[in-house]
Amino acid sequence: MTTPDPAETPTPSQESPVPPAAFPDDRARDGTASVDGPQPAADVAEASAREDLAEAEDIDIPADPDDDPEMVDHVIEAADPRDFADDAGPQYEDEDFDENIDDPGWTGRGPLGAESTDALIDAAIARPAPPPAIAADPSRADGVCEARNGEAPVSDPPDPEDDLPPLESFAERYTDRELTWMDFNERVLEQAEDQDLPLLERAWFLAIFSSNLDEFYMVRVAGLMRRIKAGITPVRASGLDAHQVVAAITERAKDLTARQAALFQDDVRPKLAAHNIEILAWEDLTAEQAERLTRYFRHQIFPVLTPLAVDPSHPFPYISGLSLNLAVLLRNPRSGKEHFARLKVPPSLPRYITVPGRELSTRNKAAGTALIPIELVIARHLDHLFPGMDILEHHLFRVTRNENLEVEEDDAENLLKAMEKELERRRFGAGVRLEVEDTITPFVRRYLVRALGLHDDDVFELPAPLDLTSLNQLHDLDLPELKYPRFVPVTPAGLAPQESSSAGDIFAAIREHDVLLHHPYDSFSTSVQEFVSQAAADPKVLAIKQTLYRTSGDSPIVDALIEAAEEGKQVVAIVEIKARFDEENNISWARKLERAGVHVVYGMVGLKTHCKLLLVVRQESDGLRRYCHVGTGNYHPKTARGYEDLGLLTCDRDVAQDMTTLFNLLSGYAPRARFRRLLVAPRTVRDGLVERIEREIANRRAGRPAWIRIKVNSIIDETCIDALYRASRAGVPVDIVVRGICGIRAGVPELSENIRVRSILGRYLEHSRVYAFCNDGRTDLFIGSADLMHRNLDRRVEELVRITDPAMIDELDWLVAHAASDAVSSWWLNPDGTWTRHAYGPDGERLEDIQSTLMARARSRVKGRH
Repeated sequence: MTTPDPAETPTPSQESPVPPAAFPDDRARDGTASVDGPQPAADVAEASAREDLAEAEDIDIPADPDDDPEMVDHVIEAADPRDFADDAGPQYEDEDFDENIDDPGWTGRGPLGAESTDALIDAAIARPAPPPAIAADPSRADGVCEARNGEAPVSDPPDPEDDLPPLESFAERYTDRELTWMDFNERVLEQAEDQDLPLLERAWFLAIFSSNLDEFYMVRVAGLMRRIKAGITPVRASGLDAHQVVAAITERAKDLTARQAALFQDDVRPKLAAHNIEILAWEDLTAEQAERLTRYFRHQIFPVLTPLAVDPSHPFPYISGLSLNLAVLLRNPRSGKEHFARLKVPPSLPRYITVPGRELSTRNKAAGTALIPIELVIARHLDHLFPGMDILEHHLFRVTRNENLEVEEDDAENLLKAMEKELERRRFGAGVRLEVEDTITPFVRRYLVRALGLHDDDVFELPAPLDLTSLNQLHDLDLPELKYPRFVPVTPAGLAPQESSSAGDIFAAIREHDVLLHHPYDSFSTSVQEFVSQAAADPKVLAIKQTLYRTSGDSPIVDALIEAAEEGKQVVAIVEIKARFDEENNISWARKLERAGVHVVYGMVGLKTHCKLLLVVRQESDGLRRYCHVGTGNYHPKTARGYEDLGLLTCDRDVAQDMTTLFNLLSGYAPRARFRRLLVAPRTVRDGLVERIEREIANRRAGRPAWIRIKVNSIIDETCIDALYRASRAGVPVDIVVRGICGIRAGVPELSENIRVRSILGRYLEHSRVYAFCNDGRTDLFIGSADLMHRNLDRRVEELVRITDPAMIDELDWLVAHAASDAVSSWWLNPDGTWTRHAYGPDGERLEDIQSTLMARARSRVKGRH
C-alpha cells in the first residue's frame, strides 16, 4: 500500500468551541461523510497521528445554566473521513506522493446497486450461449462485433489466460506517472513542430508547452523534491524511486526545452519575420525608434522598477516564483569593488513592447508589426538605475518554486480561512528550478545557485528570450490569416429547431426529450448558460443547486445564481476552494455569492468536489419537476470555448433523484446514500467500472460479443489498469483514447496485445470522459467527470451518469471508436512505451482531423435547420 508523505498528511488542528448557532451554516463537515468507498490509509510513521485523527477532538458547546440539563451532554464533533467509508480498498493521501499499491491482489470490488462482480459474472455464464460469435472490432460503432485485422471469427475460445504467465510477473506493466506526463508535453511540442498548422497557432503551442512545464515543476517535481529531502523515497508502482524519477525528469526536461528553444529561434521566429512580425533586439532599432523607446522607458517603466542591492546589509532578496529578473554585476569606479544587484521585470507591464512606428495597422495588416522584449529595454537603461556605477554584466533569470498548497482541513469555515492563509504562504515555497540565459557567466550562475539553495542539476541554460509563455501575447495579435479559421458554436439541435438570436424554452425542450451537448461544437452560452439564466428568471423555479469547481467572477453563471437568490429562490452553490491555482479566484467570487444570499458550501473536508452538476427544481401544473445537467467540464464560459466536453440535459426521474441525493450528501450527511444511474466517487466509480470490465471478460469467455472503449484525460490507477490487462489477456479488444497521463502499456505480448491506445491533441483540449462496454450487444455507456486516477477515484467527489437514449449511445460510441481508428490523425502508444505520431496515411494522404470533422458536422446541422 502507498506510503503517504508525513508532510502531506493532515493532522488534527486545535478546534475552539463552536457556538450552536454557527453549526447550521457550517454544512460541509467532511466530504467523506457521504461516501462508502476507499479512503486514505496510514503510513507506519504516522500511526499515532492517524489514531488521533480517527478519534477527532471533541468540540464542546458551552452550556447555558438556564438551558435544559439534557442538552449539556451533547457534543458536536468534526466528521472523520473513515466515519462513512468502507474498510476495503487501496487508500491514498496525496497524489503527489501516492503511486504504489502494495496489494496487487486487490480488485476494487464493491457494491454497485444490488449486484456484485461475482453476480454479474455468474449471470453472464449462466445465460445460454448464442450462436457462434465473432470477435469485437473496436473501429465499429454499430454494435456489430467483427474480427480485428481480418482474422477469422472465433467462437467459444478456451480461456487464453490459462497459458499466460501471471499478471504480477510483468514488473514493468505500469509507466511512471511523471514520465508519461513528460510524454504528453512532448506531444504538445510536436504540435508546435507541425508545419501544417497556422503560424501563430504553432507559437501558441510553444506557450502551452512552457506553461505546462511550469505547473509540472511547481507541483509534481516540487513534491518529489520535498519527499527526497524528507528521506521518504519508496519504490513506486513503476519500479522507480523518487531519486530516479527526478533524474529522469531533469534529463528529459532539459532535452525538450532545448528542442523548444531551437524550434522558436530557427523556425517559428524567422517565419514570423517573413510575415512582418518581428521580434527585435536593441541593435536592430533605428535611431528614432531607440529615442522614442528611451522616452517610453523614462515615463512608463523606470518609475515601476526597484533595484535591490545585495551585500552584508542587504541580504539576497526573495525571488517570487516565475518572475523574470535581471542579475546585474556592477563595479564602483572609485573603490574598484564589485557589487551584485537584482532587478525584477515588472509583471504588470507587457512582456513585448511595440516598436514605435511599427504598430499593427487595421487597414494594412500585411505590414505586420515589430516588438521588443521589455527586458532588453530595461537592460539598455541600467545606467539610469545605477548612476555612477559601471555595469559589468547582466543576465536574465527565472525561478520556479514549490506552489503546492498544504492545508489542515477541519470544518468548512476553518477550511476557508486556512486556504486564505496558505495562499499567502504559497509564494514563499522552496525553489525547484532555475532558468538562466545561456550567455550567463560561471560566476553569476554559481552565485545564483548558492543564493537560491539549488543544485547545478536544477539549472536550465536556454537562449533568450526566457519564458516562452509570453508567446501568448503574439497569439493575441489580430492576424486571422495566421490562425485557425474562425468557428462559431451552434445551438444544440435538441434545444432549437433552427438557429435564432432569441433562445427557446429550454424547460419545454428538456421535457420533450433528453439533450446531449458536445462543446465547443455546441454552444455553451445557448445551452448550459441559458439554462441557468432561464432558471434564475423563471418565477416557477423554486430552487437551483450547482457545483462550481472553476469559473470566473464575472461569469454569467455566477450572475444568474445571484439573480436567483435575490429573487427569493433557494440557491445552493457547492464551491471547491481547493481547485489548484484557482483557489484565490474561487474564494473571491464565493464571497460574492454569499453576500447575495446564496447558500455556499465550501467543498468537503478530505475530498475535492470535482463533479459537474446542476439541478433546477420547478413547480409545474402536475407537481414538482427536476431538471438536471450532468457534464464533464467546468461551468466556465471561457474554457467552454476551448475545451472539448460533453453534457446531458434531462428531467429523467432516476437522474433527478440521484442528483438530489448527491447534493444532500454534499451539503449534509448521507452515509447510506444509494444511486440509480450515477456512479459516484470515491464510493462506486472504480468498483462499477471494474465490475463492467469483469463482465466483458465473462462474456468473452462464454463466446459472446465483448469490447471496451474508453476516452479519458488520464489513466494511472493500477486497479483499473490491471483489470484492463485481464480483459486483454482474455481476448477482449480494448480501445483507449487518452489525452495526457497514460500509465497503461499497449501491445505488449502476453500482457496487452488486445489493447490499443491513441492520443489526440488539437485546436481544442480533449476533456470529455466516456466509458463504453459492449455488454453482450446492449451497450453500457457512461459520461462524467472522473478520470482513472487515484485522485479522481479516491480523493474527489466525481460522477458518471449512464446514458440510456439509444441515439446518444450510438453517437458517443462512434465518437470513441472513430477517434481510436486508424483513419484519424493521432499519436499511437507503442509496446516499448514510446509514442509515434500518425498524421499521414500509407499513401501520404493527410489523415482525418476529428475536431475538424466535428466542426463540419455542427455547421451542417445549422444549414439543415435554415
